[in-house]
Amino acid sequence: MADRSATERAAAERALMQGQIDEAVARAQRLAAADPKDGQAYLLLCRSFYAEAHAEEAIDACTKATQVLPHSSEAQDWLGRSLGMKAERAGPIAGLSLALKVRAAFETAVALDPENGDAINDLGEFYIAAPMIIGGGLDKSAALANQALAQRPQPAHRILAMTAEKRKDYDTAEREFRAAVAVANRADAWNDLGAFYRRRGEYDKAVEALKQGLAVNRAKDASLVDTASLLDRMHREPELTQKALRDYLERGIKSDDAPAIKVHVMLGKLLESEGNKAGAKIEFETALQMAAGYAPAKQALQQL
Repeated sequence: MADRSATERAAAERALMQGQIDEAVARAQRLAAADPKDGQAYLLLCRSFYAEAHAEEAIDACTKATQVLPHSSEAQDWLGRSLGMKAERAGPIAGLSLALKVRAAFETAVALDPENGDAINDLGEFYIAAPMIIGGGLDKSAALANQALAQRPQPAHRILAMTAEKRKDYDTAEREFRAAVAVANRADAWNDLGAFYRRRGEYDKAVEALKQGLAVNRAKDASLVDTASLLDRMHREPELTQKALRDYLERGIKSDDAPAIKVHVMLGKLLESEGNKAGAKIEFETALQMAAGYAPAKQALQQL
């Protein structure tokens, strides 16, 4: 029984990584039905629903995961993300209540595992963006980053950079973004530097940084999608933008950091913008074949 569950869980994880959301949900639901104490099944469900932008279902599944896995930093971090997705769509009063829950989940995630880089990033971003009334604050983000600096230097430098940028200390922000790059020369750090230059209106520097990220991204991981998104926002390098998305879909190491269904919709909209409606239709329909309830693909297809 345990072997069958492990095999099914691995199959659900593979389906999620490949963007086959309907399959991942079906497999994870079977696991949870067979064993209501299978916290990993609930976590897979949460991540799958999150990839599909179904906030309520993601919150429900992740809440169950945290109940079964009370010491899981990962489960708490995904609960915070799911609550954040709902908060973004809520009104001011409901959004305030949800934001407090987001902060609690992220803080718990970091407390359970102070070396969880994803949780450090998520909590740091919350502290930087949120007003003090709900627990935000730049002193908190700086303290979090300094605490993580020795063990997780890349996310720590990233949070220090974002904190300095929020304070309008742009020289320090640039130094910290470059320090994050220097840690391991990773594509995601180059993307962060490129995004900083984009926000500063220094588009040539931004494109240069993004191209550096593409050059070091041999795994062709989810950072390709972030690179493409940033290039698209600047209306620069359209051919390179499409190539990055296709490389990810066709040859990349896919993950739920950049759900394939989302990438197919992004590519479809790029094709539509250049008049290739037939190509766009294929991309939107491919996304719906992978996740029949994916609203952005449905909407894009209807508006085509």
